[in-house]
Amino acid sequence: MTKPGLPKLIATDLDGTLVRSDDTVSAYTHEVLGRVRAAGIRVVGATGRGPRLTTLTRNDIRDADFLVMAQGGWVLDQAESTYLLRSRLPGAMLARVLSELEAEVGELSVMVEALEHDDSPLWGDYDPTWRYPVTLERRSRAECCTGDVIKAFARSFAYDVDELLAVARRIVPAEVASVTQAGLNYIEICPANVDKGTGLAVVAQAVGVDPADVLVFGDMPNDLPMFAWAGWGRVAVGNAHAELRAVADEVTLTNDEDGVAVYLDRLLSR
Repeated sequence: MTKPGLPKLIATDLDGTLVRSDDTVSAYTHEVLGRVRAAGIRVVGATGRGPRLTTLTRNDIRDADFLVMAQGGWVLDQAESTYLLRSRLPGAMLARVLSELEAEVGELSVMVEALEHDDSPLWGDYDPTWRYPVTLERRSRAECCTGDVIKAFARSFAYDVDELLAVARRIVPAEVASVTQAGLNYIEICPANVDKGTGLAVVAQAVGVDPADVLVFGDMPNDLPMFAWAGWGRVAVGNAHAELRAVADEVTLTNDEDGVAVYLDRLLSR
């Protein structure tokens, strides 16, 4: 169970957690987050989305003091409009990871996020299973791995995403890259020692908040690190992945039922 009183900081995942299945955030959710911030609690959006989606992310969580993006690799201070962290994965490391994965599971469909300006394209293979609108610039694997990247997405033709993630966790050394999945049928390959927990730690240090005073919300395995890091409370939405539900202190309503806002509304009212 969560602690009495109120946390000093709340961090929430966006897609599948705060954002509903129709890709909207309800007026009720925006209103509740505004009251959270008015109560003196810092608000952080913690998302897998890269910096190319900064404007969309700002619109989805308007009251955020900070944005932890790209699975924790990029941290934006909204008030100062400056990045506290900008992490990249060397192309050679990405090429190594992809080669070792394909040696285990066969051919992968790969898209790479390398550019940071709003609405910049992904590079790589077009994949019709990608559920969001995206601009894709076709590039060879070698071209995609020429320079440093923000992260990469990889999908197997033979393994489902949880199976592929299990293989990646087993064979990708932590000092080479971080691997996770966020519900898009792709695993994500990020810089070493980068996750939502490390990203939130950057925020906490900047504002002087202890992890014991942080409440987090999430839905997928990419939220596991921030669940392990936060100490005030860890809440999964009702539609969350079984792996996250297993480590949650509580389960709220689904994202389509505004589960995060309902939980916070009750928290402010008690």
